[in-house]
Amino acid sequence: EHNTEQIYNEIAYPLVEGVTEGYNGTIFAYGQTGSGKSFTMQGIVEPSTQKGIIPRAFEHIFESVQCAENAKFLVRASYLEIYNEDIRDLLGADTKQKLE
Repeated sequence: EHNTEQIYNEIAYPLVEGVTEGYNGTIFAYGQTGSGKSFTMQGIVEPSTQKGIIPRAFEHIFESVQCAENAKFLVRASYLEIYNEDIRDLLGADTKQKLE
């Protein structure tokens, strides 16, 4: 019964804060098909309370990078789907291609 804004603030925000401090971070969505994992991660633009965890995390990270002085950053992200032992890169050019 939570919206993605509440989920981000309670669960993902502290993790992303750690990432901005130099730690690696992973958000792992697991559950049955149709349970809302993709929606929670991607969300929708309107209403803004339903923007997904991924766009919120990107905004958070890039705001932190923009505010930092005398520092260099390498930002790398992946969005993988593991289904029936097949792995696909959902940010890749061909999201249907299976990874080794």
